[in-house]
Amino acid sequence: MTSPSQDLLNWWFGEGASASEIAGAKNGLWFGYKAEQDAEARERFGDLTERALAGELSEWAESPQGWLALVLLLDQLPRMIHRGTPQAFAGDDRALQLVRDGMAHGGDVLLAPIQRVFIYLVLEHAENLSVQDQAVQQFEQLLGIADADEQKLFAGFLDFAERHRQVVARFGRFPHRNEILGRASSEAERVFLAEPGSRF
Repeated sequence: MTSPSQDLLNWWFGEGASASEIAGAKNGLWFGYKAEQDAEARERFGDLTERALAGELSEWAESPQGWLALVLLLDQLPRMIHRGTPQAFAGDDRALQLVRDGMAHGGDVLLAPIQRVFIYLVLEHAENLSVQDQAVQQFEQLLGIADADEQKLFAGFLDFAERHRQVVARFGRFPHRNEILGRASSEAERVFLAEPGSRF
């Protein structure tokens, strides 16, 4: 019988042997939207996500794999379970602190590169330019250690990080969150949001 944290990791990463195999099988779960995927996340991991958001499960962070699973509960799962509501971002601050604490102890380098993507995505989600700079640096490092046949995959992750950084450098925040969070958009942000590819 696997632990709840391992169940989550098995669901999120599947059973692929390489980063390309894992990403090929799971890209739709990670970066696509399907109502049935959100429903599955809610059914299988909703209770754990709410516990994590309430400040529980901190003991998971005592191992690298548990730390990764807790980061997913705070950063990725709320974006599925609470999609389109302010609660989608409710775990971001705690996730960022958890990532910073873990990285300070080298926890990220104990994970496989494809797992590290979801540690560094927490940095990419921050509405803070210095944190965005760090995200780009981490994805540059991942690209630097990627196998030759996985360069394209990790170059894509880096490109996405650079695009996030550009938005925060320009606006100091992600304008596509404004409506959900009840924030007024500036005229420049409204023009930007009308452009294709402006919403992550």
